Amino acid sequence: MAYRVLSSRVAPSSSSKFSSRFMFIFTLSLSFTYVCYSVLFCSAPVMPSSRFEEQRCARRDSAGAKKLLQRSAACTETNSSQSKLGDTAVPLRTLSLNRSELTRTQGAGARGADASRSKTGNASIISASAQRYGNKKLPNALIVGVKKGGTRAVLEFIRIHPDVRALGTEPHFFDRNYDKGMDWYRGLMPRTLDSQITMEKTPSYFVTHEAPRRIATMSQDTKLIVVVRNPVTRAISDYTQTLSKKPDIPSFEELAFKNRSQGLVDTSWNAIRIGMYILHLENWLQYFRISQIHFVSGERLITDPAGELGRVQDFLGLKRIITDKHFYFNRTKGFPCLKKPESSSTPRCLGKSKGRTHVQIDQEVIEQLRDFYRPFNVKFYETVGHDFRWD
Repeated sequence: MAYRVLSSRVAPSSSSKFSSRFMFIFTLSLSFTYVCYSVLFCSAPVMPSSRFEEQRCARRDSAGAKKLLQRSAACTETNSSQSKLGDTAVPLRTLSLNRSELTRTQGAGARGADASRSKTGNASIISASAQRYGNKKLPNALIVGVKKGGTRAVLEFIRIHPDVRALGTEPHFFDRNYDKGMDWYRGLMPRTLDSQITMEKTPSYFVTHEAPRRIATMSQDTKLIVVVRNPVTRAISDYTQTLSKKPDIPSFEELAFKNRSQGLVDTSWNAIRIGMYILHLENWLQYFRISQIHFVSGERLITDPAGELGRVQDFLGLKRIITDKHFYFNRTKGFPCLKKPESSSTPRCLGKSKGRTHVQIDQEVIEQLRDFYRPFNVKFYETVGHDFRWD
């Protein structure tokens, strides 16, 4: 009886010890197996599944427009790389090349072609963006004069700048169409981005008495450009243009003088009156500071178009993009023409009337007009702070 009791007490104790040892050995083996598998898989390269990548990119599409734009390129490149590499195992870092790294792997010929088209391409992109996303705004700058001074050339030259959008026609808003209202005027303007300058040119503004006040009413911060040239040659050019349209008009001498023998110039004739620059400028200075008006030399516009356009760009607060490489001097017309700097195509010249041969005027008449304009020129030089050397 005593043996049975003792046996029943000892047996459970032996079984308990055996179970503890078994559990310890089993746990130790599992731990060793886990460590071995961990070491094995960590040392192997990662092989992402293309199906997983497609699912991952697809899920990103619902993350919003901003995240989609940031991530879509990476998804595209990953899929492209996988399609080229097939089932070859590559590290994940190889699949995460950014766009600049991919570009550097392309040929030198492609890089050269891109570089030669970059400026033109950028300008085209900006222009297209303005047309699509821009707004019609009242002009920031105006070419207000003078007739036969070179205003068309300045407009055509400056509008090749990507930050300038200009109306091609002359709206004559501040002299003839003011009663149509600002909304009508704004509707004529090209669409521009916020960073771009809106421009138009109407040379008759400079000699229109009401124009400065009306423009100041629109905006007192408007920048004004005036293209001036020797008033005598300007008058002859003006007459030559009129004669081409009306061949029956009186001679230049008859129109220019009330009494030639006495040297009395007819200042009521528009061709003469326009060249009295200081009288018109004084009217503008009642509404605008002289620093808001930039004067372009019509003579230098022919001999040094890049220099004159450089100063215009400075005045408008633009980066100097228009340079010598944009111009070609046409010796036949005696006038500069535009060309694309990256192209060898024929330069684009202004209209047929540009460089038109002037009517021959008696030298004595020219001297009389020089004497007439001299005091007006001197006062004009003093006011604008520049000697144009017309005398």
